[in-house]
Amino acid sequence: MTTTEELVAQVNKILDDIGIDMDGLFEDIENSLPLIVFNLEKNLSLLREFEDELSRRVGESLGIPKARERKNRDPHIYWLYKKRHNRLLALERLRSAITAHKMALALISANYSFYDGDTEVNIKALNDRKVANRVRVVKKPFSIGRIDILPYLAYSGDVLKLLSQESVDVRDTFKEIKARLREKGVIKKKSFRIEVEYWSKGRLKKARLDLPTDVNVDEELRKRYGRKLRWRVLSYVKTKGVLINNHYTVDNLALAYSSLDPERGLEYLGLDLFKYYFLTSEKERSSIGLYPDIKLCIDCHYSIFDVPFIKEPEFRIGFGSMLVIRKCEIESILIGKRSEISNIPNYLLGGAILYGISPFDEKRIAKILGISEEELIDAIRKLVISGFHTSLFSETSKFEKFMPKSDKAKKFLELLQR
Repeated sequence: MTTTEELVAQVNKILDDIGIDMDGLFEDIENSLPLIVFNLEKNLSLLREFEDELSRRVGESLGIPKARERKNRDPHIYWLYKKRHNRLLALERLRSAITAHKMALALISANYSFYDGDTEVNIKALNDRKVANRVRVVKKPFSIGRIDILPYLAYSGDVLKLLSQESVDVRDTFKEIKARLREKGVIKKKSFRIEVEYWSKGRLKKARLDLPTDVNVDEELRKRYGRKLRWRVLSYVKTKGVLINNHYTVDNLALAYSSLDPERGLEYLGLDLFKYYFLTSEKERSSIGLYPDIKLCIDCHYSIFDVPFIKEPEFRIGFGSMLVIRKCEIESILIGKRSEISNIPNYLLGGAILYGISPFDEKRIAKILGISEEELIDAIRKLVISGFHTSLFSETSKFEKFMPKSDKAKKFLELLQR
């Protein structure tokens, strides 16, 4: 049985080899996807075995304690702490590499389908070289994430080492992206917690309840408790938190996008995250794995969503976040009703929703989301025919040009919506 130090040495050696082997794998991404997937799956299987064993031996602990004066420090105890610290560093590197592999596989799976003959095969089946050699690759009609970042993920787990080999511009962009992804969302007051005193059957009673911030408090309370009452706000129910609660994901994204384009890396990432929320449903986001530990829905402002829209004439602080928040709210409204518009795929439904909540026209939305303008227009028409646009959006004037023109068609539409 190997000792822990030998296991750590094996892990570091394997990660170094992976870093070397992956270098030449992405020269022609489009034509070598099955081979890329085969190598990623093979590496991931091996790394997971090592993670299970190393985490069992090392566990979770702090590294070296704060150094005291050298003359008062016991060298034997310090050596033990340093050895444990090195083990933890190997485990951290291993987990970063695993995250990079998982993100790469999820990115490929989100953008491409694989067929063995006429049968679609799961991406996991490509861990067999025979299957990988004979599958056919088909690009999906929409793009989630950015396939160009594949060569820049930290497959060896050495984020800082890879970053040190880049230019100053790349390192500056890395810091900016990481700072944006680590910021806590601006707190949004979600609801009031209110205490009410009111008269009922000649007795003074008290009650506590939560009301949304956009409700008329006086009017709502009078409906429930009559006119003889007084109330006070006890507290606000607030929401906050980071967008991605996984520092391995944050490090890999910051490294990949800053290395891809130091000037526009932050803008590309902001746009890709925005598209991610609009092209997928909440259920899809829970399983897609493209950005491990990202929030399924957001309920507060994150500045990274504003970056792609700063040059828009309608821009204001929180512009991008409010669109994503509204999309998430509409998703919750559609729970249980999705079957009525099942003929609209999720990625086109996201485009139709963006059309209804934004100042953009259909041409601009197709460009932002990277989808077909003709398919988007067809999806908007289907949404209009279903009648959902009247309940989902407060302003429906944008949809008038998609309404049927003839009287016969209008009557038919009225019958459908009953």
